[in-house]
Amino acid sequence: MSLTEARFHDLVDATQEAIEDVFDSSELDLDLENSAGVLTVRFDNGSQLIFSRQEPLRQLWLAARSGGFHFDYDAASERWMCDTSDELLGEMLARLTLEQCGAELEFEEL
Repeated sequence: MSLTEARFHDLVDATQEAIEDVFDSSELDLDLENSAGVLTVRFDNGSQLIFSRQEPLRQLWLAARSGGFHFDYDAASERWMCDTSDELLGEMLARLTLEQCGAELEFEEL
């Protein structure tokens, strides 16, 4: 079943809020900016994670130092899953955060 536009936006909004909550509760020196549906995480070393919604494809996109990743929502697991590797968004975020700023954070709910 395809996601409706409203459901897609609700899911992306909730996901971005959850990501912000994890970073806000960490002790990392970083900047968070959420504008026009794009969430940007800027680490103190200058690297970034950028999350954007791709409405026509109903995907959540993530740009990181190591590349760009596209996530589809898997209704069965209620998680965002990478369309090429099947890695869960939370798992990838934990790995990318470690790679980009050396911090170990948990993104279990994603």
